[in-house]
Amino acid sequence: MPQVPVARHPGARVIQEQPPAGRRSGKPVWYAPAAVLGDAVSAAGPVLQAFAPVDGAHAATYAMVAAAAWLLVRASRKRYGERRLGEGGTLRPAVQDWLVLIGLLAVVRAATGEESPFPLALAALVPCALTSAAVHALLHRHLAVRRRAGKTMRRALVIGEVKAVDGLIGHLARRTDHEFVVVGVCPIGDEDPQALAPVAARLGRQAPQRMSADSAPVLAAARRLGVDVVLVVPGPHMAGTRLRRLSWALHGEGCPLVIVPGLTEVAGRRVGVFSVAGLTMLNVAPPLRRGLATLLKSVTDRLGAALLIALLAPLFAVVALAVRLDSPGPVVHRQTRIGRGGVPFTMAKFRTMVADAERLRQQLTNEQDGRMFKIRRDPRITRVGRVLRRYSLDELPQLFNVVQGRMSLVGPRPPLPDEVAGYDEVELRRLAVKPGLTGLWQVSGRSDLSWDETIALDLRYVDNWSPSVDLGVLVRTVRAVVSGTGAY
Repeated sequence: MPQVPVARHPGARVIQEQPPAGRRSGKPVWYAPAAVLGDAVSAAGPVLQAFAPVDGAHAATYAMVAAAAWLLVRASRKRYGERRLGEGGTLRPAVQDWLVLIGLLAVVRAATGEESPFPLALAALVPCALTSAAVHALLHRHLAVRRRAGKTMRRALVIGEVKAVDGLIGHLARRTDHEFVVVGVCPIGDEDPQALAPVAARLGRQAPQRMSADSAPVLAAARRLGVDVVLVVPGPHMAGTRLRRLSWALHGEGCPLVIVPGLTEVAGRRVGVFSVAGLTMLNVAPPLRRGLATLLKSVTDRLGAALLIALLAPLFAVVALAVRLDSPGPVVHRQTRIGRGGVPFTMAKFRTMVADAERLRQQLTNEQDGRMFKIRRDPRITRVGRVLRRYSLDELPQLFNVVQGRMSLVGPRPPLPDEVAGYDEVELRRLAVKPGLTGLWQVSGRSDLSWDETIALDLRYVDNWSPSVDLGVLVRTVRAVVSGTGAY
């Protein structure tokens, strides 16, 4: 089988033709020391500053104990493992570890009779989780940049039936946030030879030779290509004893084996592995739809929106006056949108277009590739309206919708009735939760995204929502609003 580099997206990278010496982890070796140092400073620094003025003689000791305890907690929960360093989702693990740290230090205080002021110690440790999360987030950003440039990648050999292999390669090619670059395939099965054409097109070379699923030819291909990992898509020709023997052979060579079950856009926390009668099974937990977490979201939404309305009341007045003076028409534009479960509601926004914008829409051509109507230089937008859209100030009246319980602070974009009328079964999934004032769509490019990208982001949120996801979106919203990316 010839060596065939695969581009993950057009112009993304050029993969080296010669296989590297030895297998790599796909991440810089300095990640672990940087993470350990960052966590140690995150715990020791605030404690030292808090205790130095009140107990200078023991401040350094307290700082070292705090740092050692924090590193112990983080290490015991495998935060420095190669699989986790530089990956996303840094805030939730840090908060969970912080709670464990507080419990551990409380036990130590009780066992040793330590009499340092507990409120002071607790206050000193408050920044610990946030600072550690920031350190790991910087590692994640560094890793993401390197992966987009085609660096710190793991060379993968893909094994499976032709259609499954083609689907996996295509999925990996559309994304740049993972560690794998496919350098070769071992297609197996009895499909028509013409079925290899799509795989050949993705590879950019001649069609790969069909191979048996036996261990010897797979090992030979892995050695020849110098792969770091073998990805297997199980199927009728690659399951049971054959897959088990292949794992024995690969592990004997020190080559990792990864099984790709075909699940997409399912958060790792929802997947559990267990064994029944010698069979390995995956349990996929349902999305959060009820319970304490959803109650907390509802309460937080309403209280947070009410607080923001009170704090931003002067801004509301200034924006309303600007809209009134800029062009004739109502200050607030009210529009029917579709909410959770397909229930319509009236959404309020500061008016950013001329009064007869809906009539003029018939004369314009949509620049979006999907169901949303978007134009980069929409002539209906007023002068003040462009400023309001640039900084998302036109969205502020939606806070009243949040207080009323019709929207959430974070959720999918609220669609129009004519959009929903054309939804297919997959797109209707967006209506399983309340629409949001902001969401993954808002913080990932807004109107610059294609329709498929917008749907994918909304479905990822719907299926994998958690309080930590909401918190992360709210933090990223501030940056998206300031940058104005995709706002028009």
